[in-house]
Amino acid sequence: MGRPRTNDAAVRERLVACATEMFATRPQESVTVRALATAAGTSTAAVYTLFQGKDGLIREVRDQAVAGLFRDLAAVPVSEAALEDLYALAAAYRLWGREHRHLYTVLFGGAQSFVPSARVGDRDPVRPLVAAIDRAVVGHILAGDTTQIAVSLWVALHGLVTLELAGSLDGAVAETAFRSTIDAVLRGWATPAAFAALRRTDPAL
Repeated sequence: MGRPRTNDAAVRERLVACATEMFATRPQESVTVRALATAAGTSTAAVYTLFQGKDGLIREVRDQAVAGLFRDLAAVPVSEAALEDLYALAAAYRLWGREHRHLYTVLFGGAQSFVPSARVGDRDPVRPLVAAIDRAVVGHILAGDTTQIAVSLWVALHGLVTLELAGSLDGAVAETAFRSTIDAVLRGWATPAAFAALRRTDPAL
């Protein structure tokens, strides 16, 4: 009888799934190649054959998280109202984090973190957000450096989603906190002429 295959698509998928959960719920140093292989029902050789080791598997999990977040944010329709698009993008980011809690944890606070920077690639998750902010700046709705505005909005969103995933915010409290925080961040960057319009009492999130 031949040796079982250790590099097929099913094994790869199991390893990525197990790694996603383990890196999101355990300290990175405690997640060994042997532990990953055991959880996925395969051999340590499969980890090296498919991913060249633990670091390669971490990169694969991170890359899948980046691709998934980008896909969902890029799917948000672009309208003529940049401000409305920013609210919609914030809501889509929040929803993705809540529906993919382990991927979110790995990407933004686990084994490898995504760090926003001034260089935004074509498949960068923050690209749709940056594009909407650019339009808001050009339209004299927001004033300031696009990257700084994007980072401040991301920091607020990350804090909110992290608290929700930890169970510290839920229900009506989470909804109110989300709406008021996004409003506050955008008002902080608003031009004087646009400030009053940003004080929304019931934003369509």
